[in-house]
Amino acid sequence: MSERLAQPFGSFSDIIKEWAQALGDLPALLDDSGTCSWTQLDDRIERLAARLVETGLERGQSVAILGASSTNYALVFLATVRAGGVAAPLTTSASPEQLEGMAADSGARHLFIDAGKAAELGDEFMPDLEHVRLEEVDAWMAPEGTSAPAFGPDRKDPFNIIYSSGTTGIPKGIVHSHQMRWRQFAATALSYLASGLEVRSLASTPLYSNTTMVAFLAPLLAGGTVRVMGKFDCARWLDHAAGDRTTITMLVPVQYQRLMDHPGFDDHDLSSLAMKYCTSAPFSAELKREVLERMPGGLIEIYSMTEGGVVCLLACHEFPDKLHTVGRPAPGSEMKVLDDEDNEVPPGTPGNLIGRSHTMMSGYKNRPDKTSEAQYVDPDGGVWMRMGDIGRVDEDGFVELVGRAKDMIISGGFNIYPSDLEAELEREDDVVEAAVVGIASKQWGETPVGFVVLKENGRECEEVLASVNARLGKTQRLSALHPIDEMPRSHIGKLLKTTLREKAEQLA
Repeated sequence: MSERLAQPFGSFSDIIKEWAQALGDLPALLDDSGTCSWTQLDDRIERLAARLVETGLERGQSVAILGASSTNYALVFLATVRAGGVAAPLTTSASPEQLEGMAADSGARHLFIDAGKAAELGDEFMPDLEHVRLEEVDAWMAPEGTSAPAFGPDRKDPFNIIYSSGTTGIPKGIVHSHQMRWRQFAATALSYLASGLEVRSLASTPLYSNTTMVAFLAPLLAGGTVRVMGKFDCARWLDHAAGDRTTITMLVPVQYQRLMDHPGFDDHDLSSLAMKYCTSAPFSAELKREVLERMPGGLIEIYSMTEGGVVCLLACHEFPDKLHTVGRPAPGSEMKVLDDEDNEVPPGTPGNLIGRSHTMMSGYKNRPDKTSEAQYVDPDGGVWMRMGDIGRVDEDGFVELVGRAKDMIISGGFNIYPSDLEAELEREDDVVEAAVVGIASKQWGETPVGFVVLKENGRECEEVLASVNARLGKTQRLSALHPIDEMPRSHIGKLLKTTLREKAEQLA
């Protein structure tokens, strides 16, 4: 298998089939409902893929998936790819209007949905799609022994669409190709095989998140076992990690913080952990240090975007004096630091980060305008991604983040854009002006807080807050809303969000 994974391009589905033939009854996927062996994995993928094609799935067409992570969710994702379709997992915290927009944007004709979301959204939700309950996929799939039609992916064929989180409108669909996913995870799987590591992964972030693919796709390419958690819970995570003898996991900073704070943490044997990963949100040096001291195995922070761009890696266990950074660009990645006029700045000077690598998106689904906005094209025609962060590079080549462009908030690993929330606040008749900032939250990493200038004799802040939060997805909702007589501004009229952030911290 190592020779196959070392190739510049290959088929995920073919690798999974070969592992199934080699590993047979060994476990491939686990969740609270039980174990799916490698033989069962291959059989169910084939039967699901066959039924998808039978019911009209065309090459390059999306399949929408909505619900809590589970073995069946993972099977639908893998079967979609096997059938030549495009996996389109939808964010469970999005509003019904956003979900309808994402499903329509994806071009899906199938919607796999679990009982919880079906009950929440009702029978009239997207009636034009073929609805299949995730709990009932065994009854829906083709009969035993059925194989799907042959499908050989081209490098540029879309593999999945990941919808960006945190926007109040319809989130943008980030398209990843088969080539991108192969480059991203085949090398990782190959490194596991070369080390002789028994790959037992614990995936506790949602399968609709790009973050989770590190703990899902790479371990399966290595012939490992993946436990899928429907919802993160510290006690259950610790029980699984100890009971499964987990060797690999991916967690976002908020999850690491909650584990460190859990009273039963030190009562669990986590000695099998060989490698822990972290991404999606700012990871403080203090928290990295505590994780290194209290959790066995290595710790690697990954800095990048779902869209791609530069990929920086920080092996925290190897560079304990660089924990304030996000590491150095990985092999195959390039980074530049530009000023506001897109000129390169001298080393050590903060500026806007741009990057490129072999793992960049194909573009935003149906949004060439937004794709262009996200890119920087150099004088030689090279395409780079604007990372949205302000950073500087130290004398050793390590990247330190010093701020975020456009004051983006990352809460629980999800991006929240203040301008979107400000627009929602200013839709309220009683609001004259609004501003949103992010403040530190032990529970979520960051949380959005709003300030409003209200009309005289208008509603109280509490009523405005309730009205706005009712329109927002769960991950976007404002944790607090404060009245203010006048927004603080500089002498040239620029809104001073630093002042508002300090005020929000004091009020909190």
